[in-house]
Amino acid sequence: MARSTARKRALNTLYEADEKSQSFTSLLEERIKEPGAQTPLPEYAIEIVRGVAEHGRDIDATLDEHSTGWKVRRMAVVDRNILRIAVWEILFNEEVPDKVAIDEALSLAKTLSDDDSPAFIHGLLSAVCHAKDHPVAAAENVDDASDSPDADDAPDASGPSDSDERTDQSASADPVSEPSEETAD
Repeated sequence: MARSTARKRALNTLYEADEKSQSFTSLLEERIKEPGAQTPLPEYAIEIVRGVAEHGRDIDATLDEHSTGWKVRRMAVVDRNILRIAVWEILFNEEVPDKVAIDEALSLAKTLSDDDSPAFIHGLLSAVCHAKDHPVAAAENVDDASDSPDADDAPDASGPSDSDERTDQSASADPVSEPSEETAD
């Protein structure tokens, strides 16, 4: 089964657990034991859910660190779980190139989230990749940001909408530019 399909199935599992306030691993075990009307979860979907569960605190801390004005707890449920999958792939799965993780996240966001989400997700994941590739520069930026007033509860124009309920959007949403492949040192 294609990894894109596995990502979608992992997202469904993470989303459902998040909405139910259930642990990711307990719902995953339920889905493995009793898949219901769906086909069994692909191995890569299981790997994603377990990886997100195992590294959840680090993933959410990374997202909080690089998000401007939007903490994970305030993001739309679908957006935060798309981001969790992508950050797990970027930081903890060496088999997936960063660009592929971003592209796959954008694909999910274009079909499952609102019109503003792909740009928000792209910007946030690009910042995560930059910090991964340039840890010294990223640490300096975090220090500079810590000197500014706390913006935990003040959303800015780059954040997602307040609605956690999403309707399916057509895949023909405005195109989002591809991540830059510049390697500025």
